[in-house]
Amino acid sequence: MAGKNNKERRILVTSALPYANGPIHVGHLVEYIQTDVWVRFLKLAGEDAVYCCADDTHGAPIELNASKQRITPEELIAKSFKDHVEDFKNFHIKFDSYYTTNSPENKKFSDYFFEQAKKKGLIYTKDVELTYCQTDRRFLPDRFVKGKCPKCEAVDQYGDVCEKCNSAYNTIDLIEPKCVICGNAPVRKNSMHYFFRLSRLSDKLEKWLRENENLQDEVRNFVLNWIKEGLRDWDISRDGPYFGFKIPGEEDKYYYVWLDAPIGYVASTENYAKAKGLDAEKDFWKNENCEITHFIGKDIIYFHFLFWPALLMAADFNLPKSLVVHGFLTVNGEKMSKSRGTFLTAKDFLKKYDAEYLRYYYAANLSRKLADIDLSFKDLHDRVNNELVANIANFSYRTLSMLNNVFGSGIGDEIDDNVIDEARKNYDAVKDAYIKCDFREAVKKILFVSSIGNKYFQDNEPWKLAKGSDEEKEKAHEIISTAANIARDLCILLKPIMPEFSEKLEKQLGFKDLKWENLNEIVRGHKINKAEIIIRKIEEEKKEVKGDVKVEETSKTENENKTDAPEEKKEGNRDNSNNEINFGSLNVKVGEVESVENHPNADRLLLININLGSEKRQIVAGLRGQYTNDALVGKKLCIVTNLERAKLRGVESQAMLLACVKEIGEDEEVGVLYAEKSNPGDQVYVDGISPDKPGKEVSHKDFQKIALFVKDGKPVYDGKALKTDSEEIKVDKGMQEGKIR
Repeated sequence: MAGKNNKERRILVTSALPYANGPIHVGHLVEYIQTDVWVRFLKLAGEDAVYCCADDTHGAPIELNASKQRITPEELIAKSFKDHVEDFKNFHIKFDSYYTTNSPENKKFSDYFFEQAKKKGLIYTKDVELTYCQTDRRFLPDRFVKGKCPKCEAVDQYGDVCEKCNSAYNTIDLIEPKCVICGNAPVRKNSMHYFFRLSRLSDKLEKWLRENENLQDEVRNFVLNWIKEGLRDWDISRDGPYFGFKIPGEEDKYYYVWLDAPIGYVASTENYAKAKGLDAEKDFWKNENCEITHFIGKDIIYFHFLFWPALLMAADFNLPKSLVVHGFLTVNGEKMSKSRGTFLTAKDFLKKYDAEYLRYYYAANLSRKLADIDLSFKDLHDRVNNELVANIANFSYRTLSMLNNVFGSGIGDEIDDNVIDEARKNYDAVKDAYIKCDFREAVKKILFVSSIGNKYFQDNEPWKLAKGSDEEKEKAHEIISTAANIARDLCILLKPIMPEFSEKLEKQLGFKDLKWENLNEIVRGHKINKAEIIIRKIEEEKKEVKGDVKVEETSKTENENKTDAPEEKKEGNRDNSNNEINFGSLNVKVGEVESVENHPNADRLLLININLGSEKRQIVAGLRGQYTNDALVGKKLCIVTNLERAKLRGVESQAMLLACVKEIGEDEEVGVLYAEKSNPGDQVYVDGISPDKPGKEVSHKDFQKIALFVKDGKPVYDGKALKTDSEEIKVDKGMQEGKIR
């Protein structure tokens, strides 16, 4: 990535295409802010980076929605395009090309990909049995039929991919299907369709997945498991009525939207290339010096890790160097839902908050790991007030205003090099974090730099020295000039995350277009402009409803009556007062996973064979869909060895592994507890709690009474960390909070 400047290298970056059938909401913005931060950093560091995206405009939902509104599909997507562009601009998402899939370029490239695949024998036709609604007299595309997932039996799933287990399937595979238009049960009917031989490319896809070191391991393993199970050929056509591109030579057959949508990346690149006198194929998609990175959500992994690279292989286009996958967003701990009052559009957010608050909040919570994040408004307030305002903005304003008022707005020639050197020790770490898309770590390091500036300012009290002798005034000028240099560096470090804040601070400092390389310079003898407050604290006195989400703000008085972790504290105290059952009643040991198999009689269960050092046991665990079998092998887990044994679907479970569970709406995320530096058989304990007959069998009912939690990323009991003699226990997937069970 952006390790060093290479003038021959181009970096093409895309985000998943938003569907032109609704507004941009705060869940969408996770991805676009994440991508924009990365691209802004690349450009700041001197890379030739291009950010392309487009509205995804085709498919039956567009046609149906337009019909309901009594407008044409073209009118509907034009309105969505205008709204989307406005929302992105308001959140400082800066595309080099934002285009549409309903374009001549996309039609050209869709036909090109289709014909190239056809020439290589990767396209064939056959009659298929499809869902057909007799009431509405139409074949039902995948988004027009819902039912139970054929793999995990999750209810209310669409006819293509399960949002619960991420399995892909056909509409006729759904259990108890219903037409989403009329609610009636569809019938099955034959139709001739075009298919792409995805199965023929299994070996090539597996090779690419295994050799690409830039992919997230948990995602790679997930996709490899799909390949292992066998890939099905891909139905790339749809019957009319359908809003999209007709397949050449056909009258009532259209490209499936998932064929031409990712090709929209290429069409958007062509739109950019034309304006710059370049060629999308020669300069980007077939250029060996062009690196392609896609940012996507975990709900579209199957399409982007299998279908899309297979299409690129068929057309002899470059495969992506990296795909960065992020998790879902919850709002105040709830799954985004209009019915639950947790749906917040981009416009709704701006009615109350500055756009850069959300950019900063997301950056402070986003890492390269595949983990969901929660938009907690209490946490948002705290971060803005305690980090942005108190730590960064106030430091900059105090420094520059004192330069204005006491030293004629001039940065002096004398600078404390030791303090600058101390701050600079962190800049490579910030850069490395940006490169790796670990924005959470970048924010931590930036805050540490600002704390260096704040401490230096406070400890040396320049406001007092400025009132003293000439020598003391000179010292005060040196202190303030040094602090101004740190403020200038903070301006640069924060540019990718907060471009508007940085631009305003940059202007006050008397600079323009500062780059990453300017961090190597020390500013001396320079005039600044007038200092002004850029960011103010969020007031916390009102309760308002904005849009569909109720944003509750807690007053100071209410805050003072709350503990940091009320549920954990109460449960912990109740546990300690009961001498019959507590953490000391458990015998928890480190166990290494030797092998994993699917349960023969249950879709969600795994059979896990554990080495406990002195013995081996088999555990039945409900981790299928949360982990691939290969991802668990070799992990050193925390095993409760004295829990009563139980039979699950006919197989005995001889122990239980500990895992963090966080509910996300009707779904849940699970991350196992592990100890990577410990040995099989090592004891897991909590300081100050002696084992209380650890060999005595504990019932499942009693186990549920023991209040174990993950808090701030650490597994704890009664506020104390779980540990072995070698280390503190960790929780997988970077989970920050949840119950342990």
